[in-house]
Amino acid sequence: MKYIVLLGDGMADEPMEELGGKTVLEYAKTPHMDKLATCSEVGLTHTVPRGFHPGSDVANLSVFGYDPATCYSGRSPLEAASMGVDLGPDDVAFRLNLVDIVHNYGKLYMYDFTAGHIGTDEARSLIQVLQEHLGKDGIEFYPGVSYRHLMVWRNGKHHMTCTPPHDIINQSIEDKMPRGDGAETLIDLTNSAQMLLKNHPVNEMRAREGKSVANSIWLWGQGKVPQMETYQTKFGVAGSVVSAVDLIKGIGIYAGLNAIEVPGVTGYVDTNYAGKVDAALQALQEKDFVYLHVEAPDEAGHSGDMAEKIQAIELFDEKIVGAILERIQELGAYRILVMPDHPTPLHLRTHSMDPVPYILHDSAGAYTSPVPVPAYSEKAARNTGVVCEDAHTLVPRLLNQK
Repeated sequence: MKYIVLLGDGMADEPMEELGGKTVLEYAKTPHMDKLATCSEVGLTHTVPRGFHPGSDVANLSVFGYDPATCYSGRSPLEAASMGVDLGPDDVAFRLNLVDIVHNYGKLYMYDFTAGHIGTDEARSLIQVLQEHLGKDGIEFYPGVSYRHLMVWRNGKHHMTCTPPHDIINQSIEDKMPRGDGAETLIDLTNSAQMLLKNHPVNEMRAREGKSVANSIWLWGQGKVPQMETYQTKFGVAGSVVSAVDLIKGIGIYAGLNAIEVPGVTGYVDTNYAGKVDAALQALQEKDFVYLHVEAPDEAGHSGDMAEKIQAIELFDEKIVGAILERIQELGAYRILVMPDHPTPLHLRTHSMDPVPYILHDSAGAYTSPVPVPAYSEKAARNTGVVCEDAHTLVPRLLNQK
């Protein structure tokens, strides 16, 4: 038996007047997910436990089959694992966004939390400057991909409140700066970084080209090394993870899964879909489980771009779900879990706590819904009356553990 999770990050949304009261998931053309839904269990599930922030870290831990209440220690240690950065027990990792901050009516505002989706090579030059000038006293900077990077504070502090930058788009940052023990160090680093980045050649070139600039850093998602059982210990299976995102690969690494590097993956609609599918199916020939993650719908949601989110969902359906279904029969019996990790409503441009629709499919027909399901959407899932209160129980069911 082969098992695969197909995760369309942030696909779920809310009904929109512009779409005749439909969500983008309901409106998008998704023939492969619709067909799969007609012969599977379809329902709603809660991926974010009560009391947790609806971040991709918590939500994906749940979808991977881990209860965040027992193992979550912060987002950035997971990203550090994917980037090959070792953490000691008292080291604290921080997610570092390169961001574009603008002056408006005498205040500073979060204009673009991605710095215009800055290129990885450009970003690397900026992170190198930060390391050269600010990398001291236990502070270390590590380059990642596009706007997503890492800072490590060796023997640092982590009991402070840091706001995710995608939660404060077009809002003043003055009351959103870090608070608590250790916050002064983060604020000092941010102010120093702004002085270093302001006139950097990369930003001067971007400004001349009319692009967003990376004129500041934003530190958040801090945490220490998590304690997690591997998939082999927890479920008795081995497998792989396929993603463009360090967070997802990092969860997989802590879970004992093989994080596959696929050339040309970007996290956006232009990612290498075929390469991801090929890598996933190749991995399933050798082991029994794959977690295949696509970031593009979430990025479109954060951008508030309805057309791009519809496109991202349709590409996920065609180039991931459809392509997998076309070829996975060659491997024999299989089970598939298709779902988002959380909603990223276009009108909010950030995540919400609402439950998400899932499809749980078995090639032998072991999973069915109590009522006919005409298509895959939030509404269709709600109409089945099936509710999985804790999403971390879905993978054990997929693996026939419960």
